[in-house]
Amino acid sequence: MAKENEQKYPAVTPKDDVESKRRELEEQVAETKHTFTLAGEEIAYTAKAGTLILKDDEGNPKASIFYVAYTRDGVEDVSQRPITFSFNGGPGSSSVWLHLGVLGPQRVLMDHEGNPLPPPFKLVNNEYSLLDVTDLVFIDPVSTGYSRPAPGEEAKQFHGVEQDIASVAEFIRLFTARAQRWTSPKFLIGESYGTTRAAGLSSYLHEDLGMYINGIMLVSAILNFQSARFSLGNDLPYILFLPTYAATAWYHKRLPEDLQTLSLVDFLSQVEAFAIGAYTTALMKGADLPVEERTEVAATLARYTGLTQTYVEQTNLRINIHRFVKEFLREERRTIGRFDSRIKGIDRDAAGEHHDYDPSYATVQGAYTAALNHYVRSVLDFKSDRVYAILTGNVQPWDYSKYQNQFVNVAENLRQAMTYNPYLKVFVGNGYYDLATPYFATEYTFNHLELDPTLEGHVTMGYYEAGHMMYLHEPSLQKLKKDLTAFIAATLSDK
Repeated sequence: MAKENEQKYPAVTPKDDVESKRRELEEQVAETKHTFTLAGEEIAYTAKAGTLILKDDEGNPKASIFYVAYTRDGVEDVSQRPITFSFNGGPGSSSVWLHLGVLGPQRVLMDHEGNPLPPPFKLVNNEYSLLDVTDLVFIDPVSTGYSRPAPGEEAKQFHGVEQDIASVAEFIRLFTARAQRWTSPKFLIGESYGTTRAAGLSSYLHEDLGMYINGIMLVSAILNFQSARFSLGNDLPYILFLPTYAATAWYHKRLPEDLQTLSLVDFLSQVEAFAIGAYTTALMKGADLPVEERTEVAATLARYTGLTQTYVEQTNLRINIHRFVKEFLREERRTIGRFDSRIKGIDRDAAGEHHDYDPSYATVQGAYTAALNHYVRSVLDFKSDRVYAILTGNVQPWDYSKYQNQFVNVAENLRQAMTYNPYLKVFVGNGYYDLATPYFATEYTFNHLELDPTLEGHVTMGYYEAGHMMYLHEPSLQKLKKDLTAFIAATLSDK
């Protein structure tokens, strides 16, 4: 049988096969017209779902980037109409979360608290979309979504801090040129590692491409990885994660009565003062910490986190996030989510140090995957038989070689961009129950940005009683919409 097939279908050499596929590589675009209602107003818009081919200087294709773009119809002067480029993080995540969670004209239907409804899942009109105030472009970096390297090109050339920034920047440049939007106000919005990308882009776009950005919106930010890496000798994360541990204990009602009756904000202000005061001092002293002081600090940590004092002492006063999510509700045989510590999970057993899975990701994975695959093909009319990579590990290993022997830190990129372009404004959204990128770590990063005093007012913080994806919680989504809209308006008022 094999011999017969060989005669019927002549063998193609790998080189010829690659060249053939390169010639066949074409951009695809599906354009559709829609309307939806936002704040009582009917908005007409054009949606484009398609691929854009990145090429080198010789015109050779390097990668095919999938995107979804929404432009409001009836705009006479697009130079006055903002355009926002959006992406998520990972590394390895598509743009589905911001797209169908908060920004786009449709969103995944969840319950009021952010829990999925039983399958089959569905989309609803998104009354919190930003399409009323800005056009939107959702970008899937190489190897995510439908984006792939060109035939014959190695995917790893796009899988790294610097490489990723360069390829996404080239997409933004090419899209902007083709859409004739160079004179439009431009914004970036990223979530999680997408905030790392956004900060890197802020300097790359203006330094390498001469493109100045009006505003950057960071959702659940991580710019300085030292603030979240529990490596030996690095005490910073233990301090910066503590307020989120405490918020978790407050939410699950694991605190002493005098603390439990406080508002979350009042309680956290008390915890923050301890974190940067007595707790920081204790960790700094190390082996020189007196026994009495150690006992007092351990008792306070236990009081604020809902853990036992014995357990806290066993950790040497250093509570690792991966241990915390397993230990916190161990006696109930439950774990809690890393993306959202409000969410409970169930492991095979209640022993061990680490949980089997993140229940807060499991709650959204199925709903968003189903909704995206239906939406792109059935509503946006983009046809592809490829697997849409929602969140993939195929981008690993991620290249951090520029930061060899140091922590990744793109906060300096952002400071430079804000200094070179003094009109650049930044908004940062923080979830109190986010154990992936804790709000106190983000505050630390921005407090150590060393911005000139004249620029410090260019950073705005927003806080939400939800997790990493705060928009899953409808009250937080409502507030986020209000905050982002106000930020865009305030930024444009400086024109």
